[in-house]
Amino acid sequence: MLVDSHCHLNYEGLIDRQPEVLAAARARGVSAMLNISTRESEWDAVVATATREADVWASIGIHPHEADAHPDMDRAKLVARADHPRVIALGESGLDYYYDHSDRDQQKRGFRAHIAAARDTGLPLIIHTREAEDDSFAILNEEMGKGAFPALIHCFTASADFAQKVLDLGLYISISGIVTFKNAKELKAVAATVPADRLLVETDSPFLAPVPHRGKPCEPAFVVDTANYVAELRGVSLESLAETTSDNFYRLFNKAQR
Repeated sequence: MLVDSHCHLNYEGLIDRQPEVLAAARARGVSAMLNISTRESEWDAVVATATREADVWASIGIHPHEADAHPDMDRAKLVARADHPRVIALGESGLDYYYDHSDRDQQKRGFRAHIAAARDTGLPLIIHTREAEDDSFAILNEEMGKGAFPALIHCFTASADFAQKVLDLGLYISISGIVTFKNAKELKAVAATVPADRLLVETDSPFLAPVPHRGKPCEPAFVVDTANYVAELRGVSLESLAETTSDNFYRLFNKAQR
């Protein structure tokens, strides 16, 4: 049984056929899904899906792309909304300098607010970082010095050096379907060598469909294809990788129950 540790079930491409998407995932042995929010306007719907579906959990957070649209988002608001039995994580939050859809200083403020909320609640922080390794690590390192908090880098695409740095801070790393792409050589190396007790898999649905589903909207069922590819990279069976990554999910997101 596999867990999709990061999907957007309420996004266009999945929301219009959500029952079908969930059924397909279950049919392939996906036992749990973490439905991620990226803006405040999504929170109610994301939590409602998790409340309705026993194998779906929810996060509360603001994506760095949305930081400018949420200038008043603070620790207190995140903590208050995370106090729901189906909310098991904060985020996704972090820094994205590839698109720069929001002011970088505002992204940093939002990132720190999410870290403070993670520290207050004990809920893991789901981190998005793209073309922002130095600033992401600087903030994480500084904030860990103020007090530890659980976190993971989702949809990891950064360098092997960054991977080692965040692992040294105690973070987890989640691998998406990008690992199956031909040009993802450094990511393949990272996926092969992340310590077994820090590894998760995800789809980031409806984005980044893995081989052999390229060109289609991604969905949680495809986490099986990503997991199978990662298992081959690591020289283990799919069953072994599924057990390991599922155990890691429930250890990190310890508010969730199997």
